[in-house]
Amino acid sequence: MKNNFSGEHLLYLKKERKNSVIVWIARIGLLVLLLGIWELIAALQVVDPFIISSPSRVAKMIGQLWSNGTLFYHIGTTLWETLAGFTIAVVLGTAIALALWWSERARRILEPYIVVLNSLPKIALGPVIIIWFGTGSTAIVFMTVLVGIIVAVMNMLSGFLATDKNKITLLRSMGASKMQILIKLVIPSSLPEFIGMLKICVGMAWIGSIMGEYIVSKAGLGYLIVYGGQVFKLDLVMAATFILCILAAAMYFLVVLAEKIVIKHPR
Repeated sequence: MKNNFSGEHLLYLKKERKNSVIVWIARIGLLVLLLGIWELIAALQVVDPFIISSPSRVAKMIGQLWSNGTLFYHIGTTLWETLAGFTIAVVLGTAIALALWWSERARRILEPYIVVLNSLPKIALGPVIIIWFGTGSTAIVFMTVLVGIIVAVMNMLSGFLATDKNKITLLRSMGASKMQILIKLVIPSSLPEFIGMLKICVGMAWIGSIMGEYIVSKAGLGYLIVYGGQVFKLDLVMAATFILCILAAAMYFLVVLAEKIVIKHPR
């Protein structure tokens, strides 16, 4: 099918693609540069490699985890805990935000409690969580949900409340019910906020799962970080941290991909 784009528009698209390529090259180049500086500092012993490790030592440690068959076991443990907590926090947080949008009275009553819960240091509840859920993965998933759910509620509620009031008034004047306004206007107009909330909750989910593994775990990347610190295996600590960064980045880019698919046109 032939595109009916003007020459100026085609030139603009070409420029955008070129800028995108430049950004990706700059990102990769910066990463390579930082890793090279890190390796050089360790090789020249500007700083003791025992303290800062090095990319080559991290790669060697990842190879050891691979060879002894524990690499994917620890990755899988942390990954499912994170994804489970992320999913529950997003679904439940969005549902609560919808309920608060629906009922102004409930929103006015509960809003101060939501703000207080958001400011509460979640790690302080660690002992209570252990008593409630034991020392298994359930406690870690609960911690992940606890860290992300308030963020999801506050971001989605802000998105729902930001819906154009004039459009809501117009729909009401045409006889639309509150449910129709929600489905036809509020939810579609809040898609950008939903994607933004997902991006924030990605980071919060990883923070929650690793925080939970710090408190109580027998496996996972957080467990490797804690164990490596206890026995002074900083190569193991850096290797687990590096894998964690890769997984978090991959999850974030999946959300970015979903954004490009769902939101094709700017608001």
